[in-house]
Formats: sequence, C-alpha cells, structure tokens
Amino acid sequence: MLAVDESSREQIDRILQSHALRSSENLRRLLKFLADKSLAGASDGLKEYTIGIDAFGKPATYDPKYDPTVRIHVGRLRQKLMEYYQTEGKDDPVVVDLPKGGFKVSWHHRQHIEEKPPSNRIRAWLVIPVLAVAAWAAYVTVQLQQQRRDAAVFRAQWTPEIETLWKPFVASDRPLLISISAPIFAEFPGYGAFRDGNVDRSDDLRRSKTVALLEKALNNTPAQPLIYFSTIGDAYVSFSLGRLLASRKANVSMVNGNELSWRQVSENNAIYIGSPKFFNQQLRSMPVSTELYLEPRVGVHNLHPREQEAAIYVDEYQQSRITGTAYTLVSHTPGPLGNGDVMSFAGRNGAGILGAVRMFTETGAARTLIGKIRKPSGEIPRFYQVLLKVRFQDGVPLETSYILHRELAPLGNK
Repeated sequence: MLAVDESSREQIDRILQSHALRSSENLRRLLKFLADKSLAGASDGLKEYTIGIDAFGKPATYDPKYDPTVRIHVGRLRQKLMEYYQTEGKDDPVVVDLPKGGFKVSWHHRQHIEEKPPSNRIRAWLVIPVLAVAAWAAYVTVQLQQQRRDAAVFRAQWTPEIETLWKPFVASDRPLLISISAPIFAEFPGYGAFRDGNVDRSDDLRRSKTVALLEKALNNTPAQPLIYFSTIGDAYVSFSLGRLLASRKANVSMVNGNELSWRQVSENNAIYIGSPKFFNQQLRSMPVSTELYLEPRVGVHNLHPREQEAAIYVDEYQQSRITGTAYTLVSHTPGPLGNGDVMSFAGRNGAGILGAVRMFTETGAARTLIGKIRKPSGEIPRFYQVLLKVRFQDGVPLETSYILHRELAPLGNK
C-alpha cells in the first residue's frame, strides 16, 4: 500500500481527467467519492446504501436489493481502471486499484517487469476476455443450490404478477437451462486473445483476414477458438434471473450458449440471454412463425407493421454506447419438438437487456406488461413476442417502456 501522500491524490486526479473516464460523469463521481473516503480512512464501513445516497443522490427509499446501480457502476469502474492502466496509464508509477469484495481504493507502486509484446499495435488488439463463462456457470450453478436456504428474500419477490409471466417455466417438470451468450475469441497461445466482431462461429475464424494478419505478426502462431467468455452484463442478468427462478424451481442451471445443443433444448426448457447473433439460428428453427426479428447489426424488424408502428426499430446512442435508448426483443416460443418453453431476451445492448429483464421480474413493471399483452378473455398469450424500449445512462437502465407485442401460434395450430 502506498503511503497516503500528494502523489496518491495526483494519481486520482490524473485518472479523473483521462480519456477512459472523461465520458462518464457517474464513474468520475464514484472514483472521487471512494478515493476521498479511502484517503480519509473512512472506507471500511462503506455500504451500497451509503454510496447510493451520498455519491449518486439516491432518495432515502433507495434499496440496493432491488436497484443494482452501485454494483453496476463499481464493476464498470474496476473495468475502466484496468483499461486505463493497459493504455494511457501504462507508464504511470502509481497504480490505483479497487479490489473486489469492498469499496476501499488502494494505491501501490508499479513494478515494470512485464515482457513487451511484439508491437504496440498488436498490444492494442490483444484483449483479455471479460469473464470465463464455463467457470462462472459452474460457480453460479453451485451457488443457486447453496442459496436456497436464503431464498426467503426472492420468494417475497414472487408476486402473482411474476407468477403469471413465469408459470410455464416454474410449473414444468422439465429442467430449466439459462444460456449465457459466449462470443468467439481467437486465442494466440503465449500472447493473449482477440475478438473479431465479424466472427460469430468457430467455423468463421479461419476466414477472418484480421486473425490471419495477427497470426503472421505473432510469429505464425495459429489461432485457436476460445468460447468460454461472456460480458459482465449478460452474466449479471443471467445470475439475477437464475436466483429468482431458483427460489421457485429446484432444477435450474446455467450453461455456455455455444455448448447448448439442439438435443438439450428439446429435453429442457431454456432461456437465452444476450446478443441474438449467438442464438438466432436456433430460435428461428422453433416450430412457430415469428412476427419480429432482431438483426444483430441493424435493429428489430417488424415484419407486418400495424397502424402507427414502424417497420424497423434501431438503437440510438449519445456520443458513446453507454448512454441512449435500446430495443430488446423478448420472445416466448414452444421448444424444438413443439413441447416445452423457450424464452429469449435478445438485444444489442446490455443495459437494454437488463431493463427488459426487470420488466419480467419487478412487480409493478410486470403488472404494466401484463396489462398490455392481456387478451380480451383476461388471459395472456401462451406464446408471444414483446418489443421493449429501454432508456439508459452510463450503462444503467433508467426507464423501460412497452412498444408492441404479437401473439404467436405454433405451426399447424393457425
């Protein structure tokens, strides 16, 4: 730990003015708040509630159990600090860290012992993937079992409105699989891993011109497909949804989306979460004719627009992708053989997906949604698609609104 002196404060000021934090006032405010508390020796007793009230101006009714704002921003701040020291702060003598498990900022002197990569350009390309899905899924599955003894909190969230939306899944004897989307990375043994946004399947890796250039630059090191990583946002949503459903259902597991076979989907109920480019092909093979389709790099297509509806809905961003509005498509379809249930929360933005999941897990929002999709008979459709619009700031969803929905009929039942 570096002695608290002027260099500690100067390093915080340097990071606050960096490109990494310049576009996020919330993260700058959070770093300054936590650093001031740590420098004053008052960080040991910090709680989410205190940070929410004092750093983010939350009302006195703020409840961290239902509002993850602080947790999300702390996670983003840790990521931004890592990015800062990998780029513009790579030569800074003082390293600022925010260790997991608390809110205490630490300082220490950097030790320059790392081996330099082949070139600065390649160094910028190589990334450390965010989260290991295989390890995360195994950990979460165990945690879901262990936390049932503490499930009273989640049972309290299980209101009639939540029951209405999730009854097909929790009332079924079929096991429930929650699938976390896992992007394909190109791994270069001894160097790191690289993500080509145009590569969505292992078979596409060999056709990537960028990957071929990297192989040549890295001493002809052959790239290997790496499929065990996902984004923090998708993993967080999956974990939160899994905990809620596990309070009502015993056989809930999380799986790597790339390893979810057609046979598994046919024998279990499934929930897909994340970018549709990783599971669109499976969803389009379900025995149902869909009305809405999310094209990964374009937007949500409305195949048969009704009066005052658009033919396509496209995400909008303000300066960066962490603030704006995003559309999330929620689809509830039958399983591959016409039995079972498959749900997907598909979107191009993690904050949009989180906002959509809240619509299905918070009582007030669920009540509003049910009122929108309810049929004249009073029932909600057995299978349906719902398009939701999420307004978010600094990666945190602020408001989720209903746009439209369609009832779906299984093929052969029209």
